[in-house]
Amino acid sequence: MPEANRAMIPANIAFYGQRIRRSNYTPAGNSSHALMPRTLLVPAFFALFAPFAALGQNAPEDYTLIGGGLRVRPAYDGSASQKVEAIPVLRYYGKPWFARTTQGVLEGGARIEPAAGFALGAQIAYESARRSSESAFLRSHNVEDIGAGASVGVHAELDRKIGPMPLNVLARYRQQADNARGAQTDLRITAGVYRGGGFTAGVFAQATWANGKSNQAYYGITPQQSAATGLRAFDAGPGLLNTSAGLLWSFDLAREWVLTGSAEARLLRGDAAASPLVEDRSNVYASAGLAYRF
Repeated sequence: MPEANRAMIPANIAFYGQRIRRSNYTPAGNSSHALMPRTLLVPAFFALFAPFAALGQNAPEDYTLIGGGLRVRPAYDGSASQKVEAIPVLRYYGKPWFARTTQGVLEGGARIEPAAGFALGAQIAYESARRSSESAFLRSHNVEDIGAGASVGVHAELDRKIGPMPLNVLARYRQQADNARGAQTDLRITAGVYRGGGFTAGVFAQATWANGKSNQAYYGITPQQSAATGLRAFDAGPGLLNTSAGLLWSFDLAREWVLTGSAEARLLRGDAAASPLVEDRSNVYASAGLAYRF
């Protein structure tokens, strides 16, 4: 894919299937109305994404981001308890190695690009823990902890443009190193919606499927666990685990420093949503961070 057509989403926004370059430019103005004639729909669409169309061929070299931030999240998907934690902000793309936090998990590995705008890779990812100490519900029922772990997997990633709008599609498979915790598959789509004055914004949607082992490990309750917790026994089968949608943004404080942030609404589905361990099917995640660019 020509450089002018590469996705131009910085920092925490998940447009890193290809080696992405950045550029400074002035956004085009636009206005919005509740209703508009059909003849104005196409011009209005392109006006919204016009800043992305202004990208030239002389973008600077690829860059690396490293930093940290804070995230507010549920104790686990389905929990009514919230916690604040420190998180890394990371983006590195070499040949062939990569590391990133820009696609929903902390992961790293190797990638190849068999065709322009298309990448195949293998990754190791961090899989978060579920601790009773972080959830009043789990603590009150003496539910055992699930420790942090790692997964190994593969992914395929596609970068395209719809008019001036950059679009990234990621399909990823993750098998937990502890085989008893099963495997999950993610499908994630991210679109850039605005860039100008140092501010960049994108939106994303993701669906995650879990196999039987994964759903049972996190949302099932065996007869033995039922006796220990007082919760009813529950067999969680395979299927759609959750869907989510969110907003990602970044702001250039200076050439070397970038503020990043995100907000995500996530909804449990299928057997996971029906589990006795679930207090609330819907959860919200929000984060903000500061990264150094070089």
